[in-house]
Amino acid sequence: MSEEASKQLETMSLQEKSADAPAPAADAPAGGETKLSKNQLKKLAKGKGKKDKKDKPKWNQPGEGKKKKDDSKSKALSLPKPEFVNTTPKGHKKDLSATPMADAYHPQAVEAAWQDWWEASGFYSCDPKSAEGKSDDEKFVMVIPPPNVTGSLHLGHALTAAVEDTLTRWHRMLGHSTLYVPGTDHAGIATQSVVEKMLMKETNQTRHDLGREEFIKKVWEWKGEYGNRITTQLRKLGSSVDWSRERFTMDEMCSKAVIEAFNQFHEDGLLYRAERLGNWSCALKSAISDIEVDYIDLEGRTFLEVKTHKGNPNDTKGRYEFGVLTSFAYPIEDSDEKLIVATTRLETMLGDTAVAIHPEDARYKHLHGKHVVHPFNGRKIPIVCDAELVDMAFGTGAVKITPAHDPNDYECGKRHNLEFITVLTPEGAINNNGSQFEGMMRYDARIAVEEALKEKGLYIGKEPNKMRLGLCSRSGDILEPMITPQWYVNCDGMAKRATDAVRNGELKIVPEEHEKTWFQWLDNIRDWCVSRQLWWGHQIPAWFATKKGEEGVSKLDMNNNDRWIVARNEEEAYAKAEKVLGCSRDEISLERDEDVLDTWFSSGLFPFSVMGWPEQTDDLKAFYPTSLLETGLDILFFWVARMVMMGLQLTDSLPFHTVYLHAMVRDKDGRKMSKSLGNVIDPLEVINGCTLETLLAKLDGGNLPPKEVARAKKDQAEDFPDGIPECGSDALRFGLLAYTVQGRDVNLDMKRVVGYRLFCNKLWNATKFALQFVSDFQPTANILDELMSSGKMACRDKFMISRLMACCDTVNTCFQNYKFGDAQAASYSYWMNDLCDVYLELIKPVIKDTSEENKDSRWAAQATLWIALEAGLRILHPMMPFVTEELWQRLPGRGTLGDSETESIMLAEFPLCNEAYSNPESEQSMETTMNVIKACRSLRQQYNIANKVSTHFFVKVASGQPADSIKSQIDDIKTLGRASVVDVNIDEDSIPKSVGIIVVDETTTVLMDIKGLVDYVAEIKKLQKQLSKNAHPLTQLEQKIAAPGYEENVSDDIKAKNLDNLNGLKKKAADIEEAIANFKALEELEKN
Repeated sequence: MSEEASKQLETMSLQEKSADAPAPAADAPAGGETKLSKNQLKKLAKGKGKKDKKDKPKWNQPGEGKKKKDDSKSKALSLPKPEFVNTTPKGHKKDLSATPMADAYHPQAVEAAWQDWWEASGFYSCDPKSAEGKSDDEKFVMVIPPPNVTGSLHLGHALTAAVEDTLTRWHRMLGHSTLYVPGTDHAGIATQSVVEKMLMKETNQTRHDLGREEFIKKVWEWKGEYGNRITTQLRKLGSSVDWSRERFTMDEMCSKAVIEAFNQFHEDGLLYRAERLGNWSCALKSAISDIEVDYIDLEGRTFLEVKTHKGNPNDTKGRYEFGVLTSFAYPIEDSDEKLIVATTRLETMLGDTAVAIHPEDARYKHLHGKHVVHPFNGRKIPIVCDAELVDMAFGTGAVKITPAHDPNDYECGKRHNLEFITVLTPEGAINNNGSQFEGMMRYDARIAVEEALKEKGLYIGKEPNKMRLGLCSRSGDILEPMITPQWYVNCDGMAKRATDAVRNGELKIVPEEHEKTWFQWLDNIRDWCVSRQLWWGHQIPAWFATKKGEEGVSKLDMNNNDRWIVARNEEEAYAKAEKVLGCSRDEISLERDEDVLDTWFSSGLFPFSVMGWPEQTDDLKAFYPTSLLETGLDILFFWVARMVMMGLQLTDSLPFHTVYLHAMVRDKDGRKMSKSLGNVIDPLEVINGCTLETLLAKLDGGNLPPKEVARAKKDQAEDFPDGIPECGSDALRFGLLAYTVQGRDVNLDMKRVVGYRLFCNKLWNATKFALQFVSDFQPTANILDELMSSGKMACRDKFMISRLMACCDTVNTCFQNYKFGDAQAASYSYWMNDLCDVYLELIKPVIKDTSEENKDSRWAAQATLWIALEAGLRILHPMMPFVTEELWQRLPGRGTLGDSETESIMLAEFPLCNEAYSNPESEQSMETTMNVIKACRSLRQQYNIANKVSTHFFVKVASGQPADSIKSQIDDIKTLGRASVVDVNIDEDSIPKSVGIIVVDETTTVLMDIKGLVDYVAEIKKLQKQLSKNAHPLTQLEQKIAAPGYEENVSDDIKAKNLDNLNGLKKKAADIEEAIANFKALEELEKN
């Protein structure tokens, strides 16, 4: 060991021991300037304050020192970002021999080049030939939940990536055949909307101006230019996906699977075309499924903005009225009598085709079989009796019926064979069935109809009414029930198989509390509307067949449904059409359905379409079914249920055997992370760092209302006054995993995540320091076995290996059970508590002693440390891939350990617990010893003993294990307790009278000789000063309690609080007086 290193060892400070492993906080600087103890990290994580000004650097890094007194919390997150240039050629391995280890951890420098090298080296790929035939326990296959190609990842996606890649890297290190398949979703509605807006902005054209073919070309151009943002983010996050198998849901392989699935559903009798009432988005001009509907509840009269309308002229803000029940009268035919009805959607009266009454309602018995007259078009509208729909006690007992625009009325219309009159265009304007209101947008027509009814004397009034509005989850538009022809998939049989799979244990949902929701939804499933009126997406493989020159055959007429030919291609469609129409191909005209499939249709095929289904490819044989589906709870039905149903139906097997649903990520206030709230943070902003100005500018460039912008800016400025510091991917991943211990929702405080940057810094500096201890050590391929059989290990060495085994066992068990937060905490505690706080400190004098007598002990300490570092890095690697690779590559002996040594840590074996190497006795011994050390430290602190002064301790301990432990670890007590001598169970007469005493427990007492070490006069003066300061508030409180009227006029809560305060002050005074008496007694002893 060098002289410089020896001197450095002498300067190393002692760290405080803590049993907990909390998340660190970001309320202190890092980046090589401040090294915080774990207790400080814990306090900071809870927002309890800043670093103690007197705290010294823990790892003695150059440039470290005391903080300036005027350092403020506003600068606590500022991390210096040094200039860095990546000189490693893309795809090459980083040459660490040419780069000395930096004085501090800098994420950009550490994480550079590794991802490109891993990818270029083929470490992420998996040979299907090696995987085929292996059992489920020997392979791990997972597909990424394909994010929308339009967007960029947010922190919810980052949590998904952290969990999935942790599992993937863990399984790979276990030696399993491992495949993690990436991909993106074409996101029909979102992508078409983005490109349409871009087209209008750049060329002032609509998609209809271009035509379908040219517009689709534009979308593909957009995808080529902007669609790689997500893959960039995934690479920065360190996701070890097999990029050679990257899929896009509209690429050739996935498109082939979509066409085949549509055809198979049709051939199995599950797919059909029908005209039904469904959800219609006027903004998108498309149908959407039931589970794509968001709801808002209105307590009464409410004004809302409607973006598809020009604005209500009667409202200063242009908003439209909702949450009211409007009553009007229908004139009864050939009578002066009127029948009063009420509605929350007045414009729909233009499509009324009946008024329903209860058959037993005596008020309307005389109206059975009569008609009312529509006031605007003169149509005769029948009065029908319907006991199922009408509640006699509600309102007037008469209900207007609009079968084409209301679900309940739709069923009523079918029961009474009523006419179904649609009054809206796809854009939400009144159509030609709307009399004089034709062309008006729906809510403008609502106002106009009200005025027209007033003019005719038929308007009765309106009153506030609670109601629920359905909104399109894609566009935010208020949905309309509309009757349109669509393609549907009957899901009954598939849903039953999906629920049976969970009930019989074939499919496991984790956490299992979500099984109830799974059953509730699938047991009550409706047929799935799979068609969308868009251009971007998988065009439905169905053609409408007619004979050339044939007239009067409409594709919208459900009576002509047999003319719809479902086929895999146009050639097959012609062949089928020949049989349907009974004529030759040259007499047939085919028109392909313009609609596209619901985006979730192709996503539901993802686990097997990415493997090449329907072809029996090598990948499909080797990797399907997959092992696990990991995703967020929010798409349990959108995606997970559909994958299970489609997998069972099309491949006759479950697409995976386990579903793990991670918690929903919300902001620190519990709000959903949403662009509309301005609280979305890009993972790259955390990884690379981001200025406050950039964060605020992003809010200005969004679509938030001014009030929300102001609130979001205030939150950002409070949380990140100096912006978000550069944290790196490892800190982000590790911090996000810490949150998985929570339940359904994660209230994510970004400052806590940023705090894990400090842990990375600690990890870096601790390893850099520890490497000095093994600089002259040469490990071997079987170093652990050699160490354990050497007979050279001290108790501290056995303790360290035993703690390593415990950590291996805990982390492996946690990963197996998807307890990522617990795995993170266990690995954190191993590094912070066992390795850094205890073992590194204990072996300083052992390593420093290079004498021949100490040779075996020194070798054992070095071997133990190397093993603890190397295995500890492998334990962390699945969660923190970059920094662990960098540090692992820097360990001595790298490249000299024989054929079993891997090129990268990601290919190394994940540490497993060897029970034979667990040593509960050494752990118990260390616990006993550390309790004594804590008592030694407390005594030194109690009597203000300077660090440079060593003290003499006496330990009284019960015989047996406690005594044996203390005696065997006296050197360790001397090291950490700053002791000159430690005497155990010596004769009472040999213990001086002037001692400080701490009772550790019922078996152990620690005494410290303080003769000549304490200035009793000075200490007594300090205590008397404290006693004097305590006397004033004590006297004041006693006088307050004794004051006349106190008992009668003061509340019980205040009296109880005052009593607690009084008892506290009295106890403090008693403790100080006892300490003064103790010092006086010790002073007298020394005099005598």
